[in-house]
Amino acid sequence: MGEQPLTRNIRPNAEPLWLAEYEKAGGYESVRKALRTMAPQEVQKLVTDSGLRGRGGAGFPTGRKWSFVPMGPDAPRPKYLVVNADEMEPGTFKDRLLLEGDPHQMIEGMIVSAYAIQANVGYIFLRWEYRLAAERLRKAIAEARSHVYLGRHILGSDFCFELYLHTSAGRYICGEETALLNALEGKRAIPRSKPPFPQVVGLWGKPTIVQNVETLCNIPHIIVHGAEWYRGLARGKDGGTKIYGVSGKVKRPGAWELPMGTPIREILEEHAGGMRDGFAFRGLLPGGASTALLVDEHLDLPMDFESIPRGGSRMGTGTMIVLDDRACPVGFAQNLEHFFAQESCGWCTPCWEGLSWTERILQNLEDGQGRMEDIDLLAAHTKLIGPGRTFCALAPGAMDPLQSILKYCRADFERHIHEKRCPRVAGAPA
Repeated sequence: MGEQPLTRNIRPNAEPLWLAEYEKAGGYESVRKALRTMAPQEVQKLVTDSGLRGRGGAGFPTGRKWSFVPMGPDAPRPKYLVVNADEMEPGTFKDRLLLEGDPHQMIEGMIVSAYAIQANVGYIFLRWEYRLAAERLRKAIAEARSHVYLGRHILGSDFCFELYLHTSAGRYICGEETALLNALEGKRAIPRSKPPFPQVVGLWGKPTIVQNVETLCNIPHIIVHGAEWYRGLARGKDGGTKIYGVSGKVKRPGAWELPMGTPIREILEEHAGGMRDGFAFRGLLPGGASTALLVDEHLDLPMDFESIPRGGSRMGTGTMIVLDDRACPVGFAQNLEHFFAQESCGWCTPCWEGLSWTERILQNLEDGQGRMEDIDLLAAHTKLIGPGRTFCALAPGAMDPLQSILKYCRADFERHIHEKRCPRVAGAPA
């Protein structure tokens, strides 16, 4: 196994390194290097050259995102850096690992990132259920502030940066950056029209960068070791390592930091241990609940942003949900659509009515009340509330797994209709 910069400080007992230990392990070296030897534009260029892409799911190049922020003496002030730590994608738990296991790493990444865009205020928008992470972040922020890594004139420089922790009420829509900003302003969490984009008009109308936890944790290592080193960690075009996860009926569910571009089969079989005895593989959602199902023929695809779309899906968060042969694909789809229908913010009609309607059709199929035309109706819904038909990506994200489950598991839908029951319920024939 290669280098693991993101998880190198995460200990088996899950107790994080506090400041003295973190500094001894090289912590905050990137802050000293950036503030004392690099201009903000140099930090931006280094991150751009590294090839770092956002780890929240969309995979947008981080350096390019930063380049949209107005710079110079005439730029609007203040500017903000906001961390999206509201991790609510079903099946995803990678950011929790970093927040609880190494809170100083993300704070260090925030300081350098804020310096790169000349933001003087930062917020950590944290899912309220992550109470242990909140406790550890509060302690780490206090330690960083007491040692002048936060606050006014950091390490004697002209750069000032204040950091605040905000625990959110928690809604899936807060994964959409403009809905998150509305929530942070105390408003209803609904997406905003774009343009203008948050990089120019964001929190309270000022330039704002919203960044994922894992993305920010990469920054200190890029600053210290350089872009070429970072690109060399990967097995493909996308730079660095990635925290991949697997859940479902595998022998060793969990998360592992591996080179970006590690093939699905290797993650599934070598790290997750393969399927449990008595269970067979039917498919997997590669990057959380909003990504399309991949099947056997896709298992040799590298897990990176360029390769997974060749199988008709997205890498998303890189945390896989495995569907086994004993689980009902119709029930699997119904459970996903129930979640998305429940989490629709209600801002646009195709989403809040379409998702609820989709869920009811699937529930009827599970209850043995489905009709053959329901399959075509579901397929039509995947287009009617798919990409370009709704205000944000929530409903299209909900349609991706459904569309692919209809494609690969159509016989299961038909069997529900013919037998007027779920074939997987107790007593049903195999």
